[in-house]
Amino acid sequence: MSLDLTFILVSVVVIVALIFDYTNGFHDAANAIATSVSTRALTPRQALTMAAVMNFIGALMGTAVAETIGSGIIGPPSDNHGLVIVMSGLIGAIIWNYTTWWFGLPSSSSHALIGGLMGAGIAASVTVHWNVIGTKVVIPMFLSPFIGFALAFILMKALLFIFRNATYKRTMRNFRYAQTASAALMALGHGLQDAQKTMGVIVLALVAGGYWEGTGIPTWVKLAAAAAISAGTYAGGWRIMKTLGQKIIDLDPAHGFAAETVAATVLYSAAYVFHAPISTTHTITSSIMGVGATTRRSAVRWGVAGNIVGAWFLTIPAAAGIAMISYAMLQFIA
Repeated sequence: MSLDLTFILVSVVVIVALIFDYTNGFHDAANAIATSVSTRALTPRQALTMAAVMNFIGALMGTAVAETIGSGIIGPPSDNHGLVIVMSGLIGAIIWNYTTWWFGLPSSSSHALIGGLMGAGIAASVTVHWNVIGTKVVIPMFLSPFIGFALAFILMKALLFIFRNATYKRTMRNFRYAQTASAALMALGHGLQDAQKTMGVIVLALVAGGYWEGTGIPTWVKLAAAAAISAGTYAGGWRIMKTLGQKIIDLDPAHGFAAETVAATVLYSAAYVFHAPISTTHTITSSIMGVGATTRRSAVRWGVAGNIVGAWFLTIPAAAGIAMISYAMLQFIA
């Protein structure tokens, strides 16, 4: 194939990857700010602006997750055909993101991307690193919600005990201030985790086109991915924000602070300690359920929670299936 076609394919894949990053931002904006908005700790516009800025900063804080995505899901593509595989994986993730956004379901953009790459890789008969997927995707996918739920339950119980004799209105007012910090930490963790996944995909495309070697991340890729996810976050994700902030439980500032603090802690630990691309959506949703369960079991609307969990389990196979169809339609390009 000609150099011109290679350049065009690389450019298209980079653009599609940044579109995915943008959809990741508006799809997952609710992860960082839904609790703060629902408790009125922040106005929607204040929350979105803060989340966009912190997403950008978080995206520049590491590359370990990006390297896992860039080299650990499928074998490094090495030609134009490999670029079609990457593009098909991205299309699968984008379509699933839009689908779940339309229905207001907080599914995982991270797992949509991983599922898309897996599906395209399977359809193209390239190497899929099942051992890496098992240890760094599947196990964290199941563990992180349980950890988020348990830690949020424990922290909320501790807060309820510590402030059991405090005046309710004054305590909630103070927790509204604390939520500004916890929401910022959550947004930082979202950028740290999710923007890096797009960086990894762009590096896959650059390697396939012969424009980059190794798993390191070029500076321009970091900045582009950080800007795209920040722009998407600022655009907002009102449908999913309503689900997380209002439909699972009725949040007050103390519950919101506990959920955000725990979720952010889990995100940082996964990125820096385990280099695992976990889902910010799974983590914050399970943390919200955990703090809600401390009040009474019926405080959590388990029917809504069940629909969300169903979307979690569907995400990887659904995105993989869409990617397979995309590959079947695009494979003749190169």
